[in-house]
Amino acid sequence: MTAAHITELDFEVDRVEQWRLASLERAGYDLESAAVLAASPEVDLHLATTLLEAGCPVDLALQILL
Repeated sequence: MTAAHITELDFEVDRVEQWRLASLERAGYDLESAAVLAASPEVDLHLATTLLEAGCPVDLALQILL
């Protein structure tokens, strides 16, 4: 893999993380919580947003997701 490919991959990972961050903030997570979840690729974004939509408090959602 060339340096250019690695740079492209890093850029794409950053774009996905920023998209996840924005989605989580729109769902109702505070910036710090959203950043932690966005940086954790094992966290299911759909589940994270569904938890808040169902009335789950952010602190409990974080315990469930992490």
